[in-house]
Amino acid sequence: MRSVRNKGRGAALNTPNRFERLHRIPLETEPDTDDLRPVKTAFYKDTSRSILAKNDSPDLDFTFSLNPYRGCEHGCIYCYARPSHEYLGFSAGVDFESKIMVKLDAPELLAREFRKRGWEPQVVALSGNTDCYQPAEQKLRITRRCLEVFLEYRNPVGIVTKNALILRDIDILGELAKYNLVHVMISVTSLRHELIRVMEPRTPPPARRLQTIETLARNGIPVGVNAAPIIPGLTDEELPAILREAAAHGAKTAGYILVRLPGAVEPLFLDWLQREFPERAPKVLSRIRDTRSGALSDARFGSRMRGEGEIADTVRSLFRLHVDRYGLGKRWSGLSSAHFRRTGGGQHGLFDN
Repeated sequence: MRSVRNKGRGAALNTPNRFERLHRIPLETEPDTDDLRPVKTAFYKDTSRSILAKNDSPDLDFTFSLNPYRGCEHGCIYCYARPSHEYLGFSAGVDFESKIMVKLDAPELLAREFRKRGWEPQVVALSGNTDCYQPAEQKLRITRRCLEVFLEYRNPVGIVTKNALILRDIDILGELAKYNLVHVMISVTSLRHELIRVMEPRTPPPARRLQTIETLARNGIPVGVNAAPIIPGLTDEELPAILREAAAHGAKTAGYILVRLPGAVEPLFLDWLQREFPERAPKVLSRIRDTRSGALSDARFGSRMRGEGEIADTVRSLFRLHVDRYGLGKRWSGLSSAHFRRTGGGQHGLFDN
């Protein structure tokens, strides 16, 4: 596989799809115009007839998640969701960032789920796989329309994003907060803008994410910081500073996840690391392997999110120490399902009581 930096993209190549028998590899002498110009994003209509994905992992504290998009323009090189794009016939590499499936009817499908008599009101994670506030949301507004459905039916929702676009929907989030129906986690991977620019190329800079935390908190919306993923040897040293700055900007809770590189994410990350930080690559890989019993990923429940070994234990202790130091240990009593109502769809205005 030939690795060529693409402007505005995290991945520099398309890894083979594990479900396909054939994969095209450009010859070294063959001109490949796709590598010589910015890769444009293409959008495809997702025709899925169900919208809630059921989680069976004991590592996560929710049962259902909702993803308005499949694939993500943010282009985070370490993203564990990349291999899921292979189920669509795409690559986990550049395709994941540039071929985006769009669920235009997600709000209608969500309302249909809430109208079912068998639906038990509970927290739905938005999103569980790719960022619900990725760049396309600016125009398509699918996530905003889904939030309107959550408010109409008063079903609780937990949001994880790294995009400041969430502030566009602060009116709906404020209404949800009145009924204890929403909690937001803003992901801050690093405070170094130059690192974010190459590791998460189409995401807001760290300062903008901290401002987002501050604005949400000032408007009464419960918000925390997600220091994820922590990459040993590259970003782990920033953990205390991330927690300190998040707390100073109004975060009340915090979480973290140790990086894991499943499937095609591994060769993509290795290629990126050698390209962007060749002098640090041996140290980073050695430390990741130390947390994964010699491998670069671990799919086992119970250890895949936190890792094992001395370095993983150190990260865990460092996190707990600074969570206590900066007052980020607030434990929400849980979002409320007591206000849930089946309206029949479209029977109430956005801010009706």
